[in-house]
Amino acid sequence: MEERNPRVLEVTGAALPTWVRQRAAALKARANTSIRAAVGINQEPPPRCNDPAVAYTPVDGVSRLVHGDLASMLIGGLASLFFQMLHPLAMAGVAQHSRYQRDPLGRMLQTANFIGATTYGSKQDAYAAIERVRAVHEAVRGVADDGRPYAASDPHLLLWVHCAEISMFLAGYERFGRDTLRAGEADAYVAETALLALDLGVASPPTSVAQLRACLEAFRPELRLSPEGALARDFITRGVVRGAAHRMAYWVIVRSSYALMEPWAREMLGVRLAPRGERWILRPIARQLCRGLRVAVPPAPRVSPN
Repeated sequence: MEERNPRVLEVTGAALPTWVRQRAAALKARANTSIRAAVGINQEPPPRCNDPAVAYTPVDGVSRLVHGDLASMLIGGLASLFFQMLHPLAMAGVAQHSRYQRDPLGRMLQTANFIGATTYGSKQDAYAAIERVRAVHEAVRGVADDGRPYAASDPHLLLWVHCAEISMFLAGYERFGRDTLRAGEADAYVAETALLALDLGVASPPTSVAQLRACLEAFRPELRLSPEGALARDFITRGVVRGAAHRMAYWVIVRSSYALMEPWAREMLGVRLAPRGERWILRPIARQLCRGLRVAVPPAPRVSPN
């Protein structure tokens, strides 16, 4: 029988010394803080509402599964920003009223807090967050570069933003998420998020993947990359992260977010990907990056229906 090194036995399995486990936990906590800070999340998440009678979204719903995986949400969330900027009226509202260039991490924190409140919060917390957003929307009005007026409270523009967001969140999870979605869960996700869309002022949000795709297709004649959109694309592509490791990880996330979009949307956005390089090089690297992120920031566990 092969003799095993006793030193290996001392540091594997249950024999790990207490100081090793403590050191590993400390490193994990430090990585958690570093990653969250790099994407603008510098606060602890609020406590989850796990009472089905009080929670805004189903406690065993797909929304909590998808939104609870920070790794895939980073890629899907960035893709949703690129996608949204293809609507010139929506982009005009962002360019003229948002502080995304002066305080991009603060903007991301606001978005993260809103998603957290409406995914994991109580109805009371979610409605409070929704009312704050609706109040902001009422003040976001102006004229786009082509002379057309816009209003962030316009149900049609709200529909575009909603569809662009959830389509990319879903695509990000389907490609990079921890678990494989079960039959019917993609449709369930679209249906669950429709409640939030209605409360935000969308008149008739999609409730299935088929309806979501049809809605996005219907928007295509309205889309183009405006000069303001090109500036936003370049700003987000460059990023604001510091440090070589963070910049490399951000580059992978950006390129992976492009890959989630349909070819026609990438063409409209003015970005190119080599299909073979994306599939055989970029995608495996992104999946490894996601695995590493999950070690530092564990995703929400899947909750089975009672």
